[in-house]
Amino acid sequence: MDKLTQYLNENHHDELHPAEIANLLKDLPEKSFNEAVQVIPKELIADVALELPDRYFEDVVESFTSKEIAESLAELESDDQTDFMQELEERDEEMAKEVFDELDIEDQADILQLKQYEEDEAGAYMQIEVYTAKLEQNVHDVINEFAELRRKDELENVSYLFVTDDKSTLRYGIGLDHLLVFDFDATLQENIDKNPEKYKTVVGNDHDDISDIVQKFQEYDLFSMPIVDDKGILLGRITSDDIYDIINEQATDQMYHLAGVDDDAEEDEDIFKAGKVRAVWLGVNLVTAILASLVIGVFEETLQTYVALAILMPIVASMGGNAGTQSLTVVVRQLALGDIAQHDAYRTIKKEVILSLANGFFFAIIMGIIAAVWFDKGLLGVVIALSMVINLLSAGFFGSMVPLLLKKMEVDPAIGSTVILTTVTDIVGFFSFLGLATIILL
Repeated sequence: MDKLTQYLNENHHDELHPAEIANLLKDLPEKSFNEAVQVIPKELIADVALELPDRYFEDVVESFTSKEIAESLAELESDDQTDFMQELEERDEEMAKEVFDELDIEDQADILQLKQYEEDEAGAYMQIEVYTAKLEQNVHDVINEFAELRRKDELENVSYLFVTDDKSTLRYGIGLDHLLVFDFDATLQENIDKNPEKYKTVVGNDHDDISDIVQKFQEYDLFSMPIVDDKGILLGRITSDDIYDIINEQATDQMYHLAGVDDDAEEDEDIFKAGKVRAVWLGVNLVTAILASLVIGVFEETLQTYVALAILMPIVASMGGNAGTQSLTVVVRQLALGDIAQHDAYRTIKKEVILSLANGFFFAIIMGIIAAVWFDKGLLGVVIALSMVINLLSAGFFGSMVPLLLKKMEVDPAIGSTVILTTVTDIVGFFSFLGLATIILL
């Protein structure tokens, strides 16, 4: 508490950043948190709540009145206002209604407009606040108007001037560096006509999938992107700071899915909810483990004859599992980044199979020699060497094929891939090792 109070007292409010306050709040013990929240400048309440992890959100909003929250919410851009209201509705519908009623009509309209979009649509992530100019406007007047809005802090993250016609249809996007070298006494149209292709801009549709928008940002190194409707009318813009957040969320989801857990459930304080999601995948994994055990049971007589097989068996499965995970992780990540085109499936599988096969031969020779010397039986070395080649080959093939197949089926490649791969490598590993041992050693 003392640390946060001292920090706020030593800084002017206009120098504070909500992320800094959020970091200080997270470091406080639970008993001091509610008291410390009261020190937050009232105009930053909503911004700080959004910067904090979800589990702190309810504690923050409960510390203030609906009017105070609404006043701080009015300071945010429309996309952040909508995020805040949707989060608040999930926690406390009654309070959300009270806060909404306290907002002015324009803010209410903006929030309602953005809430109509699905979670994965570009429109859900755009800011409605965007400065536009008409083609016939004088450049000098445009710059003066632009500058005045910035002085009043009515615009942020400004990098482009969007130019529309009389029907509000987007025509051009002009970088501020280009705008500064225009002829100030001429109109925008007159300046643009000298090289119109130079000012064509990458555009997104409000119903585009947000993943496609992210890909465009990365492909064209954009700072912001205008969002239009089906008629080309400018609705708003998406800025790079929102894209960074989306990329982080997608990366987190991908990591969680590969581990068989759910992002939303893990963020929730409800332990039962998180445990339920984890239990589902652990249950699936139990079934696959039983299948692998059944394969081992088929070769019970072989294992009783050669106890050394039981000692070496985990090595085969472990090497196959790790090799498959390498292929799986690479392919899933490349799919997420858009580095694998539809016609690239064969090339991708071929590359992973070759890599796994090369490593399979290399480690097969090493392990074959170790097993032969260890148990003083040359044929045992041959068995484990052949089995490792087979298992690593299948690991490379299935590690690359499974996520590509799931993507083809329009399923998140990360979901379920690990369980499927583990099942395949375990069964192939055990079956090849014990099967070869039965043929060669008995």
